[in-house]
Amino acid sequence: MTAVDWSKVREDFPTLKRTVHGKPLVYLDSANTSQKPRQVVEAMDAYYSYYTANVSRGVHTMGAEATDAYEGARRKLASHLNVRPDELILCSGTTFGINLAAYSFALPSLEAGDILLVSRMEHHANLVPWQMMASRTGAVVQPVEILEDGTLDLEKLAVQLAQPRVKLLAVTHVSNVLGTVNPIRGICRMARKNGVPTVIDGSQAVPHMRVDIPSLGCDFYVLTGHKMLGPTGTGALWGRKELLDAMPPFIGGGEMIKSVSFEGTTFNTVPHKFEAGTPNIGGVIGLGAAVDYINDIGIDNIATREQELLAYATKQLLTIEGLRIIGTAPEKAAVISFAIEGVHSHDLATMLDLEGVAVRSGMHCAHPLVQFFGVTATCRASFAFYNTFEDADALVAALNKVRKLLA
Repeated sequence: MTAVDWSKVREDFPTLKRTVHGKPLVYLDSANTSQKPRQVVEAMDAYYSYYTANVSRGVHTMGAEATDAYEGARRKLASHLNVRPDELILCSGTTFGINLAAYSFALPSLEAGDILLVSRMEHHANLVPWQMMASRTGAVVQPVEILEDGTLDLEKLAVQLAQPRVKLLAVTHVSNVLGTVNPIRGICRMARKNGVPTVIDGSQAVPHMRVDIPSLGCDFYVLTGHKMLGPTGTGALWGRKELLDAMPPFIGGGEMIKSVSFEGTTFNTVPHKFEAGTPNIGGVIGLGAAVDYINDIGIDNIATREQELLAYATKQLLTIEGLRIIGTAPEKAAVISFAIEGVHSHDLATMLDLEGVAVRSGMHCAHPLVQFFGVTATCRASFAFYNTFEDADALVAALNKVRKLLA
């Protein structure tokens, strides 16, 4: 790994230079959405300023330029994940990708009494669609439980996977609340032995660590662009080619067809079969620029930097009287959810904002998980490589100040 000048990196993020309530901004909500470097904004601006055109439709120069940039972004993302471009479906994000897998892959084969395994630490995006499938078919959603430190109960999972009629396992790579990094390779190996397909939510993993999808052994992997420096409304679903080829389209319309007549329609090949309508062209181009930016820094450099920030911030936070960290798994991403005795998380986050510190407050779209820990809500500080150790110090100083006011 080459040395990185992190202070120079911060210069690429204009938002980090602003003030909030007269205080320098300390942005600790990257698990919600990351900040965008100027290179991403400039790539999108260039599309909208100089070659706005639809993709895969026109033969004129700007149409060709837009198509090249759009498909170039697909190739960049595919290379980053070590997969083939024709296995990567571009979409609006993780939620859409999981719904695509639910409706096109799971729904056609589900019957009453079938079992869908979903871990308790899932974001609602990887729970609610499976509940919807269950309500339509009579299948049952069965939770995969967790332990007190925020790790999955792998022994019980092994028993659950061996049940008859288990049709799918949905699990996150990294928890958005706990930061827990799940052992996806081992989990997928267990699932394969039992013939159970896997859907992995990689939203919180791809921005922060090296992800080599083929080595994981999963059947579907989803990600969202806005958490990895890209624009909102971008993301992707990767699926095994043989599964994607066999799946019916999720949405019908333009560009997902080869031919149409009133007698019938012949669908396009994967991935275009699942990409009906005009896509978020500028956004996908921006996502391609985000991949370039991550690769320029180096994903291993990013992972190392964020682990250093996590260790430092955790140590500092534990000095605060009455503070409880929710989620203490041995392997964590740079996400710290916490509660302070006697202080509601919403009040805490509001007061922190007055000090210029931006954290997330609430149940983080993971109600069953937060309820497991016996709290109504938490605050969550999530770090990215563009944060500093001084950001962690500012968080701790603000917490001590607010705790004295609210406790």
